[in-house]
Amino acid sequence: MGVEQHLGAALPLDLAFRDESGRPVALGDYFDGKPVLLSLVYFGCPMLCGQSLSGLAASLKALSFAPGKEFTVLVVSFDPRDTPAVASGRKAAVLARYGRLDTAAGWHFLTGEQAAIDRLTRAVGFRYTADAASGQFAHVPAAIVLTPAGTISRYFYGIEPAPRDLRLGLVEASANKIGSAVDQLLLFCFHYDPATGRYGALVMGAVRAGGALTLLALGTFLALAWRREAPRS
Repeated sequence: MGVEQHLGAALPLDLAFRDESGRPVALGDYFDGKPVLLSLVYFGCPMLCGQSLSGLAASLKALSFAPGKEFTVLVVSFDPRDTPAVASGRKAAVLARYGRLDTAAGWHFLTGEQAAIDRLTRAVGFRYTADAASGQFAHVPAAIVLTPAGTISRYFYGIEPAPRDLRLGLVEASANKIGSAVDQLLLFCFHYDPATGRYGALVMGAVRAGGALTLLALGTFLALAWRREAPRS
């Protein structure tokens, strides 16, 4: 049980699933030029998965980015017993929690057969354990950011990932096609740490920036001092 990061690995986009309406789809149908935020859960989960999806919705609610516009949300069940009808109900609950019903077209809840599930979970390094007695699964909550080409860019852990981390991850995955100048400045100062799944201050970058500013200030001071002394000489 856990997540083994496969940063830079490509997803098998030919995998077949069904969306929440029961329509057959391929994984590649959702990679249309925008980064994708992937969440692996199972819809019959009595506790953790519901909390994880609610936490993800709460984190995304804090962003100005909108599903369907700047990025796509893809929620895939790793339980082959889940059905499109159950997926549809879970989507409605998550959208109600998110509060922006006009973004429904940017959220996709998929179910599939065991073979497709196994290939997807192996590709992203997602490991879970089945409990035969209860019929439930043990797993960790994780959100995975993918590039528009379907390669793995970032992993974020926990029930409610930090909105700043999600935003920076989506900006980087889009190759800076979304976001603002402020995001670019933040990415200069913050660096993604795969060990923690978070963005932290880039200490050496800050030191270099501080050193450059110090040299600039010193050079300006010396130039002004020389100009004042030149007429006297």
